[in-house]
Formats: sequence, C-alpha cells, structure tokens
Amino acid sequence: MVSRPLHVRSAALGAVLLLAAIAALAAEPSPAGASAAAPPAAPAAAQAATPAATPGATPGATPAADSAAVAGKAPTPAGAPSAPAAGGDATPAPESGSGEFKTLDQEVQGLKKDVIDLNKDLFVLEEELLFPANTQVAVYVSMDVGTFFALDSVTVKIDNKEVKNYLYTAREADALLKGGVQQIYLGNLKVGKHELVAFFTGKGPVERNYRRGATINFEKGVGAKYLELKITDKVPKHQPEFTIKDWE
Repeated sequence: MVSRPLHVRSAALGAVLLLAAIAALAAEPSPAGASAAAPPAAPAAAQAATPAATPGATPGATPAADSAAVAGKAPTPAGAPSAPAAGGDATPAPESGSGEFKTLDQEVQGLKKDVIDLNKDLFVLEEELLFPANTQVAVYVSMDVGTFFALDSVTVKIDNKEVKNYLYTAREADALLKGGVQQIYLGNLKVGKHELVAFFTGKGPVERNYRRGATINFEKGVGAKYLELKITDKVPKHQPEFTIKDWE
C-alpha cells in the first residue's frame, strides 16, 4: 500500500467534510417552501386579543366602527368633523317665534287705534242723534287764577229745573286752574226764552265755606247754544267773581 503524504490526506478529509455539509444543507426544507406549504398558526395570545365579530357588522371593520354599529350610529369617516356632544355649547337656532310676536303686537295696536277712532265716530253720531243742532244747548265751566276760591261743586238749573250737579276732585279743579274747560251739561231746548242759574260751592278767602250763584236770561234760536260759567278773581275786593257768558 502506497502511503500518501500528510497534506494530501488533509485535503481529502476537507473535501469529504465539505461534501457532507452540502448534502446536509440540501436535505433541510427552505423557508419559502415551508410558508407555501402551510401557514403557521396564530399565537393564542393574538387570538385572545382579537375582538369577537359583532352580528351584522361589516367584515374588516375596525373596533371603533363595530362599537358605533352596536350603538346604532354610523361611524364617522376619517378626517370628517365630529358632531358636538350632547349638552355642549352648541349655537342655538334663531327663534322664529319672535317675528310672529312682533307681527301680532302690531296687529293688536292697529286694532286698538281702529276701536278708538270708531268710538269717536260713534260719540259724535250719538250727539247728533240725541242732541240735534236746532235744539242743542251746551254749558261749560272755566276758571281763571283761582287765588280766592277753591271749587268743590257746581249745580246748574235751567227754567227752575236742576239739570246737573257735579262734584269736583282735586285733580279736576287743578286742571281747570291750569286753563282747562269742562263741558258740564249737554241737552235739548226748544226755541224761545230761557233762564239759567248756576250755584258754585267751595272754599273762599280765609278757608271759609263759600256759596255763590249767577243767573242769565238767554234766547234759544235755531242752531246750537253755548254758555260758559266763568270763575275769576276780583283782585280789588279780594273776592271771587262768578259770571255766565253767552256765546252767540
């Protein structure tokens, strides 16, 4: 047997070992083949973390979408503005009823004005019907200054018949002192001669009870008749003066 050198044997041994290594690598399955053959099972922990599918939910939907579907609400698309929460500071809608109230108030004010105008027309018509111009007689009261007399009441008699007895309040007497004129009587008289007597009661100088009268004889013709009962101050005598003026 021919002996071989040491380095030849070492090379031969290395070649044998290299061939064995190549054969072992060829016998092992490749990773690609393993994945194609059968997919590895999901770990138990991953399966436990996956939420259970909700009945009626869309496959592949996210947990947030599933929660929205369970609550009966449509999921909000990504990037869309979210609706304000209930009870939040939402801008209140304008009240449409305010315009209706304004319109109703205007109609009420218009109706009030129409009623006032109608009442005036009815009053004038009533005077024309009850007191025609050919028989009408009107008596007025006026005051000037009033330093020496405070008016309490006035009594009017026509042809010895009392037709009016009027008691004044402090406000009414003050209105007369400020220039007001009061229609104390309105009635009917036939054409001819008549007599009017007026009695004035109140407080005179030095707060004394005061009662004075005035008389006028007048003739009623065709048309309205106007008489004025005037209360004035007679400064030289420091006494009130009562007169009746006939507005012919």
